[in-house]
Amino acid sequence: MVKVVVTGISLISCLGDKNATWRGIIEGISGIKFSQPFDFFPPLPLGLINSLPSSVSNLTTQLIEEVCLDGNIFPPLNDTAVVIGSSRGCQSQWEVFLSLLSSQKIETISLFSPDWLQTLPHQPAIITANYLQTSASVFSPANACATGLVAIAKGYELIKQQKCERVIVGAVETPITPLTIAGFTQMKALSYQGCYPFATIRDGFVLGEGGAMLILETEELARSRDAKIYGEILSWGMSCDADTMTSPEMGGKTAMKTIRKCLYRGGLQPKEIDYIHAHGTGTILNDQREAKIINELFCHAPKISSTKGATGHTLGASGAMATALSLMSLKKQILLPNISSSPLNFDLNFCQKSSNYSLNKMLCFSFGFGGQNIILAMGK
Repeated sequence: MVKVVVTGISLISCLGDKNATWRGIIEGISGIKFSQPFDFFPPLPLGLINSLPSSVSNLTTQLIEEVCLDGNIFPPLNDTAVVIGSSRGCQSQWEVFLSLLSSQKIETISLFSPDWLQTLPHQPAIITANYLQTSASVFSPANACATGLVAIAKGYELIKQQKCERVIVGAVETPITPLTIAGFTQMKALSYQGCYPFATIRDGFVLGEGGAMLILETEELARSRDAKIYGEILSWGMSCDADTMTSPEMGGKTAMKTIRKCLYRGGLQPKEIDYIHAHGTGTILNDQREAKIINELFCHAPKISSTKGATGHTLGASGAMATALSLMSLKKQILLPNISSSPLNFDLNFCQKSSNYSLNKMLCFSFGFGGQNIILAMGK
């Protein structure tokens, strides 16, 4: 039976690169700060990487370079497939184009972007494929906040179905744009104080920039080149509530079926799960529903945390970042804390401070707009 293992990780967040982000979270530090990148909005808590919003192309390039270094693979990699998603893609560049167009600065547009075709939503996947010089399959999923885990699940299936032996998977997001802020403000989804997953004072999520990439390959290939292994991808489950355009189905029935499906596919029992990296956005509805789901399915009280209190909500990239951090936790046998400055509101076994812990099997949850549910199982 083909086993799919993770042999390389890159991650960038408002706390810094992979190692800086790990250190910050373990020390209970948040990278979220009040910022005002656009003068027509008041200062907001945001997870900016730099003082101004980042470019998705620059972020993608940095991530692919770093994941190859970490996994000790170097281009050309002709047979390596690519599954890199983004829910927003190059939206920030399109907002610039449209603002210039509305002010009739046509010459500026032509100077700013000689080829607008390079700014279509698949740009991160194409940049990654070009860097690798691959002629294998290239995919660019977009599944709202579930995008990152969808990308990992797709890469896992490419290997399990023997379409290839190695895949670069992940997601990249630079969502701090006027349109995104305005849209989520109208929906009353953004917080004006900070991101506090599962806390009593939670009032919404905080937008953050970032991304993560993973190298997935067969265990046989990894062993043959003496690669370091962070962990194994065991299984996944995916579904859609098909209930409303934005809010999840509050009973959590579809999500719970998806978790059971993921466990069944991986030959796992609920009591085997040591830790769950929750979606944990800090919104009223998500955290309430997610706590209900965990309480109903996992009576043995596994450790729970969400790292969005440190990184903000990176939308489509959040699942890839959560998986990367969870695999580092698995490798180091150290728990990730749920960062919140407020008392927590649910009867769950939250990890509030990092500590050494025996970790063997864990789950990562992502829930996206439109009722998209995806669960990923990982193990040593």
